[in-house]
Amino acid sequence: MTFPELSDIWRLQRLTPPTGPVDVVLDTDTYNEVDDQFAVVYALLSPVKINLQALYAAPFFNTRSSGPADGMEKSYQEIHRLLDRMDVSPEGLVFRGSTTYLLDRDHPCKSDAAEDLIAKAMARSEDEAPLYVASIGCITNVASAILMEPEIIKRIVIVWLGGHAFHWPNTKEFNLWQDPEAARVVFDCGVPLVQIPVMGVCSHLHTTIPEIERYVQGRGEIGDFLAETVKGYHKDHYAWSKVIWDIATIAYLLDESWTPTNLVHSPILTDQGTWSFDASRHLIRSAVHVNRDPIFRDLFAKLEKHSQA
Repeated sequence: MTFPELSDIWRLQRLTPPTGPVDVVLDTDTYNEVDDQFAVVYALLSPVKINLQALYAAPFFNTRSSGPADGMEKSYQEIHRLLDRMDVSPEGLVFRGSTTYLLDRDHPCKSDAAEDLIAKAMARSEDEAPLYVASIGCITNVASAILMEPEIIKRIVIVWLGGHAFHWPNTKEFNLWQDPEAARVVFDCGVPLVQIPVMGVCSHLHTTIPEIERYVQGRGEIGDFLAETVKGYHKDHYAWSKVIWDIATIAYLLDESWTPTNLVHSPILTDQGTWSFDASRHLIRSAVHVNRDPIFRDLFAKLEKHSQA
């Protein structure tokens, strides 16, 4: 597979953090955890900065699904439940993703989500502002779209929560390690990429039940739904907190100071689940920190405003 060559200067221009409104598609394994639901809601509550053009259901496999296909379908249905509680029509907005993970670069996983991403990206000229692809699950849908139409890398910027920080002993993080071939496509193809690592970066995006009860519960039907979901995730709430790290992707698009990044050479994912580095590779952005308090403050304020509308 040959990918279009992007100049370093052009890629760096694309990697300038956004300051104004951006067009966004959100790729999410929504039923996998509780933080995906928060990220979807956060994006929908931020129309001044985020023009949300599509929601793609991503596959996942853990104790909450019987396999990748079941995980994708459950995520698709969960997206509908969220939109229903926010009185947002799913028509033309929600798309099913892949039922499998990417096996190799010769066999992209075709899906409605991948086809829609290609259509939306190719409808833009190379000189237009890019389409931002916020991904908070395994990245098969996005990698497959790139393999099906490599020209889209000239028209998109990917913001992906995947992998661990570069100093972490390994990078066997759920989004990346269930789908390593897709991750390699994204890191290798040269697409403008903002990586938001989990452990070592956004792993302190926690909230607690008292905070949820104070600022989320009672904030409309969607607030009650989010609060119930968090409370149901764990039986013992004593001295317990819940990570809500997927909202870091939305926070980056809203205010770069909330998710500061550095320019780094795109890492190489080894077969052992570790990072390797080569200074001759192209540059990406990688988050080095998340400012937890302003992110949750913004989310809670928007939930409050939404409940009063």
